Parts: sequence; structure tokens; C-alpha cells
Amino acid sequence: MKLKLNILSGRFFSTRRRTIVIVIGLALAALSVYYTWSISAEMRHEDELAVQQLRDTEHNAIEMWEDIMRSSKSSGYIFYDTNLLNKLAEHTTVPMVIADDALRPLVTNLPKEITSDPKRLRAEIMEMSRHNKPIVITYLIPPTNFTIYYGTTDYSTLVSSAHSEALAFFPYVQLIIIAVFAIFAYIAFMSTKQNEQNRVWVGLAKETAHQLGTPTSSLLGWVEYLRSQPVDQMAVEEMAKDLVHLNKIVDRFSKIGSETQLTPMNINEVVGDTVLYFRRRVPRNVNLTYNGLAMAPIEVPINAALFEWVVENLMKNSLDALQGQGTIEVVVGESDSDSTVFVEVSDTGKGIPKSNWTRIFEPGFTTKTRGWGLGLSLSRRIIEEYHKGRIAVVRSEIGKGTTIRVTLNRNVNE
Repeated sequence: MKLKLNILSGRFFSTRRRTIVIVIGLALAALSVYYTWSISAEMRHEDELAVQQLRDTEHNAIEMWEDIMRSSKSSGYIFYDTNLLNKLAEHTTVPMVIADDALRPLVTNLPKEITSDPKRLRAEIMEMSRHNKPIVITYLIPPTNFTIYYGTTDYSTLVSSAHSEALAFFPYVQLIIIAVFAIFAYIAFMSTKQNEQNRVWVGLAKETAHQLGTPTSSLLGWVEYLRSQPVDQMAVEEMAKDLVHLNKIVDRFSKIGSETQLTPMNINEVVGDTVLYFRRRVPRNVNLTYNGLAMAPIEVPINAALFEWVVENLMKNSLDALQGQGTIEVVVGESDSDSTVFVEVSDTGKGIPKSNWTRIFEPGFTTKTRGWGLGLSLSRRIIEEYHKGRIAVVRSEIGKGTTIRVTLNRNVNE
């Protein structure tokens, strides 16, 4: 009880530490996002103030040009230096044109390719008029009107504003980075948790094998004693076979988590031993057939103890599907190219819906009222991970039966 409490306490504090670390990480991430957001908002506000100041400066520049043009007349007479005015216009940032009634430019800072093309110049002046009201200057001698047309600077090209826009998206980038980090952290955590669970199951399997070893050895001794007693020797021999089978089970559990060695073996005999053992133990109304003993030997690299486990699991599932009556057929064969060997276990049982053909190999999936749903999952792991083969449902029809095929490569490196 004390050991159990210590284990639970350790798990509790471990979980508590992980929770504290996650909370602190989220808090730091939230503070980082808030800080960046506040800086971004402050910079956008400063940019808005700077843009407003530039607009005021440009507005003052246009007012200055209005003053210059109005001061260029004395007693109604015009006097001005066009070259001087154009040089002054070059230092005005706001696009502008001072033109007469015929839209001939007197002063402008527009590019030459626009001022040299009357159509483009007229279109530019019309565009300026839509944005800002033109300013008209009237001269009496000679009677002339000059109009100041001016546009608006494209503030989106300002570097500070561009930086502010980039910074505005930075919090979202931070959130994406945090989300990706959280996903990888979760995957790593789940992987660690899965590894811990695997180590627990491996330890449990090895401990089970160790615990079963002593009573099994004792039972073998009792069988030897019964052989010398006046009892039914046929029953004693069957008990001996069951103990041999129990020893195989102990050996299988002891191999879990260990490196699996594959040895070329006659698969006919390996499968045949399992079939013969089950043939004496299936219900009377179940017919169990096997073709392998009448065939030429077929060698393939396997681990006999683990592969027999797979065949047993398949036959047990077939027995459950028959519900006490029907046929189980075990077939061994080779592919046409001789590169693969297969073992099929077929039954005339209740069948499997096609939607469950792959799900039956998932851990925990079962259609039976008892059992953990680990037999076929374990079989797939033994075949695919240890033997580099394949296991799958190849045929199944509701009410007519199921065929599951195990395929092995003659060369495990293929």
C-alpha cells in the first residue's frame, strides 16, 4: 500500500510540475504577444502623427505657392521669373501644376514624360482636381487666370509606415510560432508517455514470464510423477502437451521488448504444430483442416515462438466467429514469383463488415463481449515490425466467413 501511495504521489507531483511549466509558458507567451501588440499600436500612432505633420507641411507649401503667385502682380501687372519658379517647384514634395486657362503649364514638378504629353498632363490635372480644390489666381493686365492644381503624396511608401505595418503582423506570427511549438511539445509529450507505457508493458510481460516459470517447472515435475502412477496415461500426455504449450507462452512473454532473431525454418511444421495442438481442443462440431503437412517444405526466416503466437491468435478468432460449429481452413503457400510465402486462416463464421477490415488490427478494438482487443493488434506488430511482412483481411462476407492472410518475404531485407 505504501509503495502504491509513493507511486501515485510521484505521478501527481510529476503531473503538477508539467502543469506549472505549461502555465508559465502560456503566461510568458501572452505577455510577449501583449508587449509586441502595444509597441505596434504605439508605432502606428506615431506614424499617424508623422503623416499628419507631413500633410500639414504640404498644405503650407501650397499656401506658400498661392502667396507667391498673388505677390507676382503689382498694380495688376504680372512680373515673375519662370526659371526661378520651376527651380523652387523642384523642392516641393507635393505634386503640383500651375497652368493657364488652356492648361499650359507655367510651373510644375511632374515628370517630363507627363508634361510632354498633353493627354497625360490633362488626365493628371483632372485627377488632382478630384482630390483637391484648385486655387485660381486672376491677373488684370494682361487679363489672365493661373490655376494651382495639386495632388497628395502616397504615404504608403514611407519606410516608417511600412515598418509599422510589418510590425502589426508580428503578433500573429508569434501566435503561429507558439502554436507550432505547442503542437511539437504535445507530440513529444505523448511520445514520451507512450514510451513510458511501452516500458511498463514490457516490464509487466517479463515479470509475468518470470512468475509463471516456477509453477510451470513444478507442474512438469508432477506430470513426470503421474507417468509412473496407475492413471490414464492419455490424459497425462495431453496435460504434458498443455504444459509444453504453456512453456511456449512463457517464452513469448519473455521475448517481448527483446531483439528478435529470425531463423530460416520449415513453416509447414511450425504452423502444423499449432494446428495439431488445436485439433484436439476444438469443439466436436468444428472441422479444422491444414494443407501444409502434405506439401514440400517451405523455408522462410521467422521467429517460431512469435509466429506460432500469430497463428494461434488467428485460429482463436476463427473459433470465436464459428460459435461452436463450422470449418476452419489453414493454408500455406508460395507466390508465383517464389519471393513471398503466405499463411491463410479461413473460417465459415459470421464475417466482418468491410468498414472494420482495418480497424480489427487497432489496439482495443473488439466485437466480443470479453477480451481486450489486443490479439490481432499484437499479431500485426509481430508480422509487420519483427518479420517485415504484411497481415490483412483478404475476404470476408457477413454470414459466410472471413479469410486473413499473413505474407512473409523470403528475404527479410526486401
